[in-house]
Amino acid sequence: MKHNYICLVLMIESDKMEKYLIKNMVCHRCVLAVQSEFEKINAKISTIKLGEVVLKENLNEQQKQDIENSLTQIGFEIINDKRRQIIDKIKTIIIEMVHYGKYDINANLSDILSREVNYDYNYLSNLFSEIEGVTIEKYHIAQKIEKVKELLVYDELSLSEIAFKLNYSSAAYLSNQFKKTTGLSPSHFKNMGKDKRKPLDKV
Repeated sequence: MKHNYICLVLMIESDKMEKYLIKNMVCHRCVLAVQSEFEKINAKISTIKLGEVVLKENLNEQQKQDIENSLTQIGFEIINDKRRQIIDKIKTIIIEMVHYGKYDINANLSDILSREVNYDYNYLSNLFSEIEGVTIEKYHIAQKIEKVKELLVYDELSLSEIAFKLNYSSAAYLSNQFKKTTGLSPSHFKNMGKDKRKPLDKV
């Protein structure tokens, strides 16, 4: 089975359970794909949600090898690098905030990241820029622009309503940022009649 999204997975073991953190998992399809692979090795899943699988029982060594191989075959990657874990956690929080409404869109992003990742924001900001080559702020903007594209394609909200929904100060500010990022005005993008959005893990 081919998978359009590359999802990064980090496994953390404890005495009572194993938790698999699924990074860059941006859609329900990713959840279903991961769930299917765990079920194939008879893993007992306690909970599974965007970014996380918690098992009721630890996997044995053979099961661990099997799940690593099967996830790799469908485009997933198991990682153990702590710095990458932090980066992917940041990305997941921003995606959940912008696209799925898990966090208050009006809240301060730096406060949310510091609280959820449990690191000082300056450290997170410097680490993200170092590894990704782009600031957290620019990544956040890029995700918001993809959400704007989605809402424009749906054609259910006016530009002013989209601006309000995504916490822009005005439709004019949104329009300027959209054009700066995409090279197109929102109306031009909308009138193209095509969905030019990117997969969220490619933003």
